[in-house]
Amino acid sequence: MAADKPSSKGQAWFCATGLPSDIIIEVDDMTFHLHKFPLISKSRKLDQLIEEQGRKSATATVAKQKQRETETEIEEETEEYQEQQDDADEEGYRYRISLQGFPGGSDTFETAAKFCYGVKIDLSSSTIVPLRCAAEFLEMTDEYSEDNLISKTERFLSQSIFKSLKESIKALKSCESVVSLAESLGIVQRLIDSIASRASSVDPTLFGWPVNEGAIEAKGASTQALWNGIETGLRRKALARTNNLESWFEDLAMLSLPLFKRFILTLKRRDLSPEVIESCLMCYAKKYIPGTSRSNRKPSSSLAAAISESEQRELLETIISNLPLEKTRSSTAMRFLFGLLRTANILNSSEPSKAALEKKIGFQLEQATLDDLLIPSYSYLNETLYDVDCIERILGYFLDGLEERSAAGIEAENEGNDDNIINSSRLPSLMLVGKLIDGYLCEIASDANLKPDKFYNLAISLPDQARNIDDGLYRAVDVYLKAHPWIPESEREKICGVLDCQKLTLEACTHAAQNERLPLRLVVQVLFFEQLQLRHAIAGTLLAAEAAPMNAGRLSETRREGEEEDEERVSESRGEEGRRSSSRWRVALRENQVLRLDMDSMRTRVHQLERECSTMKKGIQKIEKEGPRGGCWRGSLNKRFGCKFKTQVCDSHGSTVAETRRGRHHHQQ
Repeated sequence: MAADKPSSKGQAWFCATGLPSDIIIEVDDMTFHLHKFPLISKSRKLDQLIEEQGRKSATATVAKQKQRETETEIEEETEEYQEQQDDADEEGYRYRISLQGFPGGSDTFETAAKFCYGVKIDLSSSTIVPLRCAAEFLEMTDEYSEDNLISKTERFLSQSIFKSLKESIKALKSCESVVSLAESLGIVQRLIDSIASRASSVDPTLFGWPVNEGAIEAKGASTQALWNGIETGLRRKALARTNNLESWFEDLAMLSLPLFKRFILTLKRRDLSPEVIESCLMCYAKKYIPGTSRSNRKPSSSLAAAISESEQRELLETIISNLPLEKTRSSTAMRFLFGLLRTANILNSSEPSKAALEKKIGFQLEQATLDDLLIPSYSYLNETLYDVDCIERILGYFLDGLEERSAAGIEAENEGNDDNIINSSRLPSLMLVGKLIDGYLCEIASDANLKPDKFYNLAISLPDQARNIDDGLYRAVDVYLKAHPWIPESEREKICGVLDCQKLTLEACTHAAQNERLPLRLVVQVLFFEQLQLRHAIAGTLLAAEAAPMNAGRLSETRREGEEEDEERVSESRGEEGRRSSSRWRVALRENQVLRLDMDSMRTRVHQLERECSTMKKGIQKIEKEGPRGGCWRGSLNKRFGCKFKTQVCDSHGSTVAETRRGRHHHQQ
């Protein structure tokens, strides 16, 4: 039975077939004026409802007639009832059915009704799942009627939806309105499995982060695919790939949180690449959680602004709990992790969630930047501008990871494997973190509320192998002493004790020797080790100068032997070799003379430094023996240098430096 084009009037829907309607079906707030024969030919449930309502109507009519037979005015009432029945027949409305909780609502029922009337229906990824659930609800099976709606929707799912990743994501999104019935039919899990299988077979770079930056890079690369200003096929393919990339991620981020969690768990069960899982989580978080990046703190969409703070907290904890434990390979991913940590502090997330995120960051801290570490302190309990405690915990996780890798390297060495690869990968990461922490210390040192103990503990937390030179650490100490001139002398000396004077470069030594903020003890140590460096340099020069003539003599003797052997063969080559050896000998003599002049100047400088140090030592001892006058002199020095003088500061055999480094190492252990 074909039907003309249906029409809608307000909240009513009519099927224009030229025949009066004999059944009214109510779905939500819409009323459908239909005919029972097309409906019962396709739907077993509607057939049962119509038959049941017909039996109830007949039973009620018989009961009324029996009751009225006992009354005195039975004839008049029978005539009145007959008139009412005739009016109802003229209007054509004999059945009225209300379908409460119909899957998909009135729009889906309208599509199902059109199918019953034989009207061609358009199927899409966003309507197929509700229509499949509606067909199940109405019991439109092939056993009841050939080529019914259930088989038609199943064919479309198999042939068009499950074969496309993009269409499967859209269909999964449409399951949210009929999730209970879709779950019972297994459609949700089938769609999730289809998406996971398609995602595992595509290029992992399609799930790169972020989508916009990836698109910009792809467009930038595609601009190179031009030949004399003419767009090539390579450029068109790159742009098409970029557009598909953006649409896929937008569809995936539109899933509800329960469906997205099930999708991520399915990806994990399939052992997909951690980069794919992490990229999906990052894209979803960017869609709904504002403030995940410093470049854009505003909500990225109206959806992010619509969800409440508790929903954001739940979403954030879900993202953190599903992050892979493996290291990320992108600095952008590290920025995202630090953005999640800042957001977790703002939303007051649970301590286990924040600890898990800090641990993941700590295992790959060498990929972070100084800007990442500058996490503001959001708690009123912290007086500092930045959250130093959080960075201490992250650094602790990093050092724990290094110890685990070292233990694994020792076990591999015991098993006979070479652990040079482990050491070579361990030391660069440790040195990168050392440089990073020195920069962080220099940045937070100007905070007036930063306590000396907190600065000291963070400075000594790294092992000695993390720093080849201590110039960065010296800069941080200098900034801290400049910003905290009121700290006592004991705290000042304790903070300066983190420095290793042997690791300071010449520029840092020159600055430290003239720095009035440093204790005199440290200044003398710097001068002492500078003197040792000069001595070692001179000794090395002397050894090189003494070894040069001997090596030259041995070389000339070897050459003479060779020339004598060659003399027997060719006399001309012997004369040429003799001229070359004599010229090289003259060059060696000139180089030795230059080296001796440089050595003499360095020796003179060392003698001057030794005389100055000896004069200072004798003057200090003499003033101490004089008594009261010496006290005045020490007071003036205390006022000038801000420290107490001791006579052993210039004693090269003293234990001041060794004890300082030994104490620092003991504190680390």
